[in-house]
Amino acid sequence: MQEDIQLMKDMGMDAYRFSISWSRIFPNGSGQINQAGVDHYNKLINALLAKGIEPYVTLYHWDLPQALEDKKDFATYAETCFQKFGDRVKHWITFNEPHTFATQGYDVGLQAPGRSGNSSTEPYIVAHNVLLSHAAVADIYRKKYKNIQRGSLGIAFDVIWYEPATNTQEDIDAAQRAQDFQLGWFLDPLMFGDYPSSMRTRVGSRLPTFSKSEAALVKGSLDFVGINHYTTFYARNNSTNIIGTVLHDSIADSGAITLPFNGTKVIAERANSIWLYIVPQSMRSLMIYIKQKYGNPPVFITENGMDDPNSPFISIQDALKDEKRIRYLSGYLSYLLASIKDGCNVKGYFAWSLLDNWEWAAGYSSRFGLYFIDYKDNLKRYPKQSVEWFTNFLKPTK
Repeated sequence: MQEDIQLMKDMGMDAYRFSISWSRIFPNGSGQINQAGVDHYNKLINALLAKGIEPYVTLYHWDLPQALEDKKDFATYAETCFQKFGDRVKHWITFNEPHTFATQGYDVGLQAPGRSGNSSTEPYIVAHNVLLSHAAVADIYRKKYKNIQRGSLGIAFDVIWYEPATNTQEDIDAAQRAQDFQLGWFLDPLMFGDYPSSMRTRVGSRLPTFSKSEAALVKGSLDFVGINHYTTFYARNNSTNIIGTVLHDSIADSGAITLPFNGTKVIAERANSIWLYIVPQSMRSLMIYIKQKYGNPPVFITENGMDDPNSPFISIQDALKDEKRIRYLSGYLSYLLASIKDGCNVKGYFAWSLLDNWEWAAGYSSRFGLYFIDYKDNLKRYPKQSVEWFTNFLKPTK
């Protein structure tokens, strides 16, 4: 841990985003606190601050204690974290990518808990509960901790940018619906107190409703918006219902088909992940969209980066030559700068990720790190060329 924090310090980083594991604090989801877990995070937070690195803490990054599948106690867990760490942690993110786990976990069934049985209703119920949980935690924080601890609280969303497949009105509308069913699904209630009208129309009675008091609690319950942005897809109007039987419900409901290719034309160069295409200018488009639609809230880019394959046929020496990552980071950051010059309220940027790591469903097959991890030699760290690039990028100008 100490060595990795020194790597950040050596690069000139001034902030580090990490997640607290719910089950390390409450192994059973609630009840008895695991002091060893609290001690671990105290040690990490103190070590970061000792090197001048500000902790940005995510409370929920998909690790749900098994005991909580039937019982929700998020507010107690969050408040425990405020009590134990809030004197030093000034930036809280309640949930990481609720859209991902609502659709992938409860509709498509590809990610934990792997449900796809009642996919016409479950993802919407999950998302609704996430919004109510977030709002309850924000309320506790504002009433009891914010004035004393002087911190801020937000939530991090996965956002693919959508370009219309053609310049027809149909496809332009489809791109907007795709965004409504992704970012709007969560950010509209937080900013305006209700789901996007396209969702209300298309999902109908399957979409839960907010009571007046719930809407009032949810609306405005964040100090900043976290955006995890990696890639861009084309969006095309789904004029047939045939695809509805192939696609899962919350995807089919949008009436938009979103793919990284348009006929035989691929949108851009691909990284290793099958979904990750490199379209830097979309960073600016997305920031302008958030500025115009949501009244220019403070935004942190909470994730941005690309992966190379973890191939046994590539030598470590060659794996460290990550020119593509340098091009990726340079491109996305340049367009982020352009959006700041356009007046977008961008407050910070986090690259994903410092180290090669276990990537949720892809495991170790994918390398997102600035530092190469040798999984065969005691997890030894090697700086890729992008470390040198990033270090130079972070150097203060004279």
